This record gives sequence, C-alpha cells and structure tokens, in this order.
Amino acid sequence: MIRVSCLLYPLAVFCFAAMTSCTSVDKHVLGDPQNPFPLKSKPQIGEIVHMPTGTIVSEAQMLAIIGDMRIVYMGETHDNPASHRLELQVLKELAERHPGRLALGMEMFVRSQQPVLDRWVAGELDEKAFLKESHWYDNWKMNYAYYRDLLNLAREKHIPVIALDAERKLVKAVLSKTPDQLSLEEKGQLPELDETDPYHRSFVEAIFGDSSHGKLQLGGFIRAQVLRDETMAESAARYLASTVGKDRHLLILAGGDHVRNGFGIPRRVFRRIPTSYAIISGMEINVSPDKKDRMMNVTVPDFPMVPYDFMVYQAYEDLPEAGVRLGVMVEPATSGQGLVIKEVQPGSNAKLAGLLEGDRLLAIDGETIMEYFDLTYAVQQKHAGDLAKLRIERNGRELSVEVELLATQNKSSAR
Repeated sequence: MIRVSCLLYPLAVFCFAAMTSCTSVDKHVLGDPQNPFPLKSKPQIGEIVHMPTGTIVSEAQMLAIIGDMRIVYMGETHDNPASHRLELQVLKELAERHPGRLALGMEMFVRSQQPVLDRWVAGELDEKAFLKESHWYDNWKMNYAYYRDLLNLAREKHIPVIALDAERKLVKAVLSKTPDQLSLEEKGQLPELDETDPYHRSFVEAIFGDSSHGKLQLGGFIRAQVLRDETMAESAARYLASTVGKDRHLLILAGGDHVRNGFGIPRRVFRRIPTSYAIISGMEINVSPDKKDRMMNVTVPDFPMVPYDFMVYQAYEDLPEAGVRLGVMVEPATSGQGLVIKEVQPGSNAKLAGLLEGDRLLAIDGETIMEYFDLTYAVQQKHAGDLAKLRIERNGRELSVEVELLATQNKSSAR
C-alpha cells in the first residue's frame, strides 16, 4: 500500500486553488499574438515569412507546405500587379500538384456570372465576348489586365472558376435595410449568417471608421460585410461538397480583409466543411508617395492570432501604361448603332486624324461598334504606333478614317 505524507496535502490544495483562481486574475500576454516572432531585421521585398514561427522561407518551401492543403486562401491587394503574379505562381504550382483536381474561387465574380465562367473555361468565348457577357467592368470595375493571366491559365488548364460573391443588388439591400425590412425574395437569397464573431465585428468597425460612407450606417455596413463573407464561404463549401468538387482542392482569391486572421471567409467555410487550409497574403512596403492615398488609415484591433500563415513582402507596383488613347468623349447614338462624338480633345490622336464633334463612330477595324464597350476594348488592345481604321458617319455620309495611335501624355481621356 502506498502512503502519501500528509505534509503534501496542503501543498496540493494550494496548487489546485492557484490553478482554479486564475480565471479571476488578469492574464499577462507575453509578446504580440499577431506577430509572436518579429523579424530581427527590416523586411525586404520578396521575403516570405511563416508568421506562426517567424521563419523566413523560400517560395519553393512555401509552395511545398501549402501544396496538400484542401483550401489555400490568398489575400490580394486588388490594384497591385505583384499580388497577381504571386497568385499566378501559386495557381501554376497547385495545378501541377493536383492535375484535374483543382478549382479557382474568385471574389471578383458574383454567383449569377457562373454560366459565363463555365463557358470561358470550356473555351466557348473569346476575351471580348467574356468581358462583355460577364459585365466585367460593371461588376468589378478593375482593369482586366490584373486578372488576364490568371483567367487565361484557368482556361488553358481547364481549371473550374467558381463565382463566390453575393449579388450586388442584395448587398445594396442589406446595406440600406434592417433584416425585417427585407422582402421575402431578398430573405430567400441570404445564406446562413453568423453575426456573433466579436473579432470580425471589431475589424469591420475599424474599416468603417476610415471609409467614405456618406449616410451609410455602421449596422448596415457590418451586415453587408457579413453577407459577403458568408456568401463566399457558402459558395466555396457548396462546391467542395458537390459531386464535381468533392475530390478537388480550391484556391480562393479575395481581398486581404476577407481572409486575414481567418475570421472572414476561412472560419465561415470551416463551420460548413471542416478541412485543412492555409492563408497567404502580401504586405506592401516602401510605398511611394503617389500611392499613399490608396492605403487605408485603419488602426487594427489587437487580435489573439496571426493574420496569415505566410506573409509575402511586396512592392506596390503599377500596370504598364500603354499611353494610347483616341482622345474623344462619346455618348450612345439616339438612333441606330454607334457612338456620337461629343468632344474631340485638343492635340489628341482623334484631332490629328480629323475627327469632328458630331461624327458617329460605326466601326473600328471592321468590328461594329454597338456600345461604349466595343470602342473601349478595341482601343485597349492597341500599342503606340498602331493604326485604327474607323468607319464613321458625318452629315449623312459614311467615311473611312485612319487614325495613327501615337503615345500620349493626356491621361484625362479613357478612349
């Protein structure tokens, strides 16, 4: 029989009391939970840090680590080409690692655009038809050049592209209405919503404080962000649980604020379909003065977790500026096809070619101009020194005009 000295009993009671009483004593947090192992030197462009350990890794090491994750989330800076190059590299690596078993989920598309995305991946649409049918510039409004290589690779490799986001009309309704004011149709479109996450709410409140929101109320702003994150999470989880997606891996591209700390999209996906994941995001350093106004002045609350698994330090770059513009302001013709020139800018390529106010643009390079997009897209494909062959109507007569598209410093005209 083993005997325990009675002298140990008071000590055991004391230890138990000390352990149980800690709940009523403020804890001292050692270090910064969001950056537990800070770098010992100033970060350099191109460095990749594994944030939970503070270890600098190579791109190859990061890709090897994330390769077997069911979901990889990438938080992008929408207007930084460096973000999209990193996304392209990850997409290539995952496609090689999981041939025929990878899908690409994108915040940039709302669910109603899915049929157009399917036709794009199937090779049924050229780029112009894809942009036109998806209403790219109406829904996302970013220069397509940021995403061209990603979507071309998806089509080349037959990687399904999944539209993640909520319909813009529904988001506007949630922004302006309280839940009880939504119509039955609007309520029927809502995913399962969890508005109880204190971290997500605090983060959205911080963003709201630096947003230009006019008469928008904080409650509506929070509801809209929850709606978008929940819809994107539901779209991703539904795909992974579907017959076509159950054996696939998924790369999700979204703004960094939708994935950081895991409480935007990732936690909401995990609630629906628990599975392995990793989060990657870029961090712009050495931002030039002309880009300072793009950065939000947000004081992020202290959260008890790292924002990402991998942080990639990047330069804040610009797209190459083609500098080619026609130099006209236009509006749709009131009768018939085409666009009517309302203004010809002084010194522009249009002015040098002899185009006049009131001319109706009917075709460019043999392609009929039916709407604003047709002219804009055609000019965007040109480079300095190219020719554009226009068919116009002037005073009831059709004429052919050849315009040499010289590089221009005039940035005020979009065409």
